[in-house]
Amino acid sequence: MILDLRPKLLRVQCKWAPRRASIIVVNMRTSRCTPAGYVSGTYGSHEVDAIAAYCPDLERCFLLPIGEFDGQSVAHLRLAPARNNQKLGVRMAGDYELGAIAQLGERRAGSAKVAGSSPASST
Repeated sequence: MILDLRPKLLRVQCKWAPRRASIIVVNMRTSRCTPAGYVSGTYGSHEVDAIAAYCPDLERCFLLPIGEFDGQSVAHLRLAPARNNQKLGVRMAGDYELGAIAQLGERRAGSAKVAGSSPASST
């Protein structure tokens, strides 16, 4: 899928993301059939700009910039803080939620961050 964020176009791979307890699991593996059999791998920045994930339990979408997940086969987005209070390496789902209107901003590290409003009339 292509998202038109004017003036930039984003190449986006769409995924189904089930919820397991307080974690949204985004499988980011690729799989294709070749004459030699199935070949699986991971997405890279040379293929896509982001992974969009839909969680049916929450009826919400999330946008994961590939720069933060390049080469990873799975991403875990937490709905609640870790019980042991770990913060390092923890990705909170709210930081990646895709609202009705997505606007791409810049994070301090230069990677894409999604911001938006839902419903579209809210400010």
